[in-house]
Amino acid sequence: MDRIDLLRIFVRVVESASFTKAAETLGLPRSSVSTAVQTLEARVGASLLHRTTRQVSPTQDGMTFFERSQRLLADYDEAESLFRDASAKPHGLLRINVPSRIGHSIIAPALPGFFSDYPDISLELRSTDRLVDPIQAGIDCVIRVGPLSDSSLISRKIGNLALVNCAAPAYLDRHGTPKTIDDLSRHQIITYLSPLSGRPEEWEWVDNGRSHGVQTPTRISVDDAEALIACCLAGLGLIQIPFYDVADYLKAGRLATFMPDRTAAPMPISLLHPHRRPLSRRLQVFIDWVSALLLAKTRL
Repeated sequence: MDRIDLLRIFVRVVESASFTKAAETLGLPRSSVSTAVQTLEARVGASLLHRTTRQVSPTQDGMTFFERSQRLLADYDEAESLFRDASAKPHGLLRINVPSRIGHSIIAPALPGFFSDYPDISLELRSTDRLVDPIQAGIDCVIRVGPLSDSSLISRKIGNLALVNCAAPAYLDRHGTPKTIDDLSRHQIITYLSPLSGRPEEWEWVDNGRSHGVQTPTRISVDDAEALIACCLAGLGLIQIPFYDVADYLKAGRLATFMPDRTAAPMPISLLHPHRRPLSRRLQVFIDWVSALLLAKTRL
């Protein structure tokens, strides 16, 4: 195993905070990963990692070496790509993490076209509304909806998602249609649990260009968009949700909108990836493809 391989393994172990996770993402036996790090420590003459039964973390020397290794690997990859045939087809495995509804209703149905254009790329598509650390999980890129927290990730804004207020017609027939924000206190709200805090999100609206929010009564809270829509279709209450998520249900009359002048501000949709340069060609073509796809599919 050459020095570049040793550096790559060490960097992935630090990023994953785990020998086992690093081995899984690299497609290597755990024993090979552990041996590689030991070999590297012997070469540099320093202990690079703190090892416990639950987690692996870099020592002070290890963090310094990790940061230098990242730069060295980026420079090596950039130099290696200088003379590659630009016409060569992108290939290899991509690991992507996306919100559940975006994965199920937008990306998955469009993948036959992507694979037709890029038959040598394999995709590991993970769909969840929980926030995932792409560095620790060995993910190449993630798609996130909503404001971004401070991050060392590189972000690319794709667009904005318009939101609507909606409910099942049967619910509105039983309980009436809200006309004002004050009316919400007399209704059941299906609340969405924030992936960041785990707490129910407020009901939001824009008035005179300013965003407002209020905690509302709720019978049920959910932590993914599929459950949010299913509960709404079952007539359990009112929801706020991106328009694209429910466009087909609205068209079919299974859901109805209300208070169109009191909707939440559009939510930004962004693509993020770890700071690596240069990006692999397979990641570059996927970013371009999925950005165009989401921009087209999420417009009102």
